[in-house]
Amino acid sequence: MKFAALDEARDFLAANPDIDMIELFILDANGVPRGKLLHREELLAVYESGRPLPSTILGLTLNGDDVENSGLVWDIGDIDCRAYPLAGSLVRLPWRQIPTAAVQVSMHPQEGMPASIADPRHLLIKVIDGLKAEGYHPVMACELEFYLLDAKRDGNGRPQPALDADGGRPRSTQVYGLRELEQIEPFLADLYAACKLQGIPARTAISEYAPGQVEITLEHGDALEAMDQAVRYKRLVKAVAHKHGMQATFMAKPFDHLAGTGMHMHVSIADAAGRNLFASEDPAGTPLLRQAVGGMLASLLESLLLFCPNANSYRRFQANSYAPLAPTWGVDNRTVSLRVPGGPANSRHIEHRICGADANPYLAAAAILAGVHRGLREQLDPGDPVQGNGYAQATELLPTDWLTSLIALEQSAWARDALGREFLGVYLAVKRAEYRQFMAEVGEQDWRWYLTQA
Repeated sequence: MKFAALDEARDFLAANPDIDMIELFILDANGVPRGKLLHREELLAVYESGRPLPSTILGLTLNGDDVENSGLVWDIGDIDCRAYPLAGSLVRLPWRQIPTAAVQVSMHPQEGMPASIADPRHLLIKVIDGLKAEGYHPVMACELEFYLLDAKRDGNGRPQPALDADGGRPRSTQVYGLRELEQIEPFLADLYAACKLQGIPARTAISEYAPGQVEITLEHGDALEAMDQAVRYKRLVKAVAHKHGMQATFMAKPFDHLAGTGMHMHVSIADAAGRNLFASEDPAGTPLLRQAVGGMLASLLESLLLFCPNANSYRRFQANSYAPLAPTWGVDNRTVSLRVPGGPANSRHIEHRICGADANPYLAAAAILAGVHRGLREQLDPGDPVQGNGYAQATELLPTDWLTSLIALEQSAWARDALGREFLGVYLAVKRAEYRQFMAEVGEQDWRWYLTQA
């Protein structure tokens, strides 16, 4: 675990004399940033000796409730655990009225105990280190879809697409529509400017498969760095949208009749010199690529809760929706779960299309790479790639409910070995608590279905 040097903070403060406040944050298992707002004069101490955070901060539900059987609450007296800044994460937040910067922290492996066992970034580092020990250097990138919504609900109290620059509301699906991007140009201009300021390599913007849905790609790079960028990018998108009077959501399925939002993860393996070990003139890649696909398919069911962590995540799985339905793979085929895109030989890689945009990038990447490692170690054969319509050819379907995925992860011996028993103990306790809370809540759908008919 590498933390930032004190000189990084000194140099930043010298270059930014107007900064008054520092937003210190850590990412929990649900991908929710949690932390504290500090004054400028407190920053150097954080770099020198860390910052104490309660052990419970990494054992909370999505709604911020303590999970007593996580082992991070009463059993240890909600002990303080020390977190330290990550190198390169200290950046300005240009949208804030008070001059403010943000710094991301992670639990110290020793001083942060016992909360460090639940730190999602630690898990990804563990999986990456396992691959590097065998000469494999993972390269990854994210494509994150999101909806831009109006800050105000419609007359029925439901979310609705944001107004465009002409004051209208997008109603139709215009995939790859250029006018749709032009209509959100002020938002995109501020978003790209903020990404540049924070060193986040945001590239191609696309109008996606629903009104108000957008996708922006991030560049390939070192797997850990790529996921750090994805985490900060999601915070940035939400903040810039708020500045423009909109709400950005990465919810997997915000509308029943419109496309869900995914997080496509691109992965390849390089050697120590940076050469792509999947590179091949064959569109299906090298034998090593096939083994990686085999490993991801073999571990897919046991990993699904990390790719689709919430009840709403599973509403995204519908036929002919560009969301996958089965443990399948193919070459340049968007009807499968694992796609090998076309392109030059040296760009050969795998596009993992299963994750919802609501997934924690660190945990999703850790599960993907653990599956890759399994395939390489066991030299797994994925079978023949799907040709044509993968939806029509599916013989084995992914589960479409939260509980099945939760049980699959609980019962997985492979996951306990690859991801660690201690981490899974906390994560599953949180997810069990959320499941109970969600299923106990009675709401509008229950009344519509059952109030008069039951």
